[in-house]
Amino acid sequence: IAKVMQSNHFSYEIIFIDDGSTDDSWTIIEQLSNKDANVKGIRFLKNFGKSQALHAGFEKAQGDVIITMDADLQDSPEEIPELYRLIKVEGYDLISGWKQKRFDPITKTLPTKLFNWATRKISKIQLHDFNCGLKSYRSDVVKSITVYGEMHRYIPFLAKNVGFNKIGEKVVSHQARKYGVTKFGLDRFINGFLDLATLAMISKFGRRPMHFFGL
Repeated sequence: IAKVMQSNHFSYEIIFIDDGSTDDSWTIIEQLSNKDANVKGIRFLKNFGKSQALHAGFEKAQGDVIITMDADLQDSPEEIPELYRLIKVEGYDLISGWKQKRFDPITKTLPTKLFNWATRKISKIQLHDFNCGLKSYRSDVVKSITVYGEMHRYIPFLAKNVGFNKIGEKVVSHQARKYGVTKFGLDRFINGFLDLATLAMISKFGRRPMHFFGL
């Protein structure tokens, strides 16, 4: 990441979120921060999940453009300059990565296809890959939304609900996972759809609350 940022002459900060890891992740983050003032860290004492981690990062971030990236090394930092350009030059509010060619097991890809189909239908946002961790945002987008539960899957929907409508996508490279194992499971799949139902209800009745009561 640092190499890409420096070669493009960006001013930048890198914020690592340690979501209750039980290995030496925090020690490594501290070492990196001591060597590079651009590196910062937030440490959770237990695992709170991706939504809470993103929310903490969004609160701390100071840049004009915020780019999120998972720490499993499946995303490429070389995507950053174009993600930045689409926000700053093309004027998008949010760009979502699209892992057109995936290297995940079928137990993850099939539910993901169903999830994306359902989210497109309900949100009316034509994205192929809502849950891609590689995204770029105008700073006021991340400062205007609250991410909780499993809502990280629906950040474009959250952004649309608060008035950000210029939402696009970019095909991004995806690499096979080398380390660790995915935390995806049936419980997260079910919780994700429950959150989608909640968000759909809020989207429909949030601005006209009395319609909920049939008035």
